[in-house]
Amino acid sequence: MEPVISFRRVSYGVRGKEILRDLDLDVFAGETLVLLGRSGAGKTTALRMVNALLFPTSGDVFVEGKSTRAWDAIRLRRRIGYVLQDAGLFPHFTVAENVGLVPSLEGWESARINARVDELLGRVGLEPAEFRGRMPRQLSGGQRQRVGVVRALAAEPAILLMDEPFAALDPLTRRTLQREFVRLRKSWTKTSLFVTHDVREALGLATRVALLSGGRIDTLGTPREFLAAAGDEARTFLAGLDWKLEDA
Repeated sequence: MEPVISFRRVSYGVRGKEILRDLDLDVFAGETLVLLGRSGAGKTTALRMVNALLFPTSGDVFVEGKSTRAWDAIRLRRRIGYVLQDAGLFPHFTVAENVGLVPSLEGWESARINARVDELLGRVGLEPAEFRGRMPRQLSGGQRQRVGVVRALAAEPAILLMDEPFAALDPLTRRTLQREFVRLRKSWTKTSLFVTHDVREALGLATRVALLSGGRIDTLGTPREFLAAAGDEARTFLAGLDWKLEDA
């Protein structure tokens, strides 16, 4: 099977500081690969290379077999859904306008956009009649994150990038949205790259976990394999974790 996303000997440095070092990694169709690591490990840097917000100092990142350097950046980004920690909603757009933005830019007809907005809001528990006309300031943090997720899905992208999307939420809301993410994943065919520093979140959401340390992959495997990892960095993350795979 050909990977959807590939990092090939990717290094990245800024102002003399090396953030990624000879990173080799494949992400395959339909999987959720979680990039786990401490602050500064290179997780978000790697994520931002997938949609050409950053380019490697050396090496190459490929999306659907094509180097990000060769993609038209706008075309590439419209094929990728991107969810940020703070949702990143446009404050002067309604919920419906936020969710329907990329489909509108892609030339979808109004009726199709409206149907897609209502479908997606309903799937994350936001009643369209109640929420489509609201402004972001009228939403709770958890509701804004729900809108951020469905906005990323609106134009039916093949790839979903998620940069610590639940990190700023209270524990109860965070757990609720994590469960919704798992539920949604069972019904989509998206290839997802998800950044977190929370090992519990990684184990609960990933089909595979890639632990980054010092800009390199320290451990790579399924949640079950990660739980059995013997490396020092993996054991540090797992220390004191009372976890069963059934908790996911």
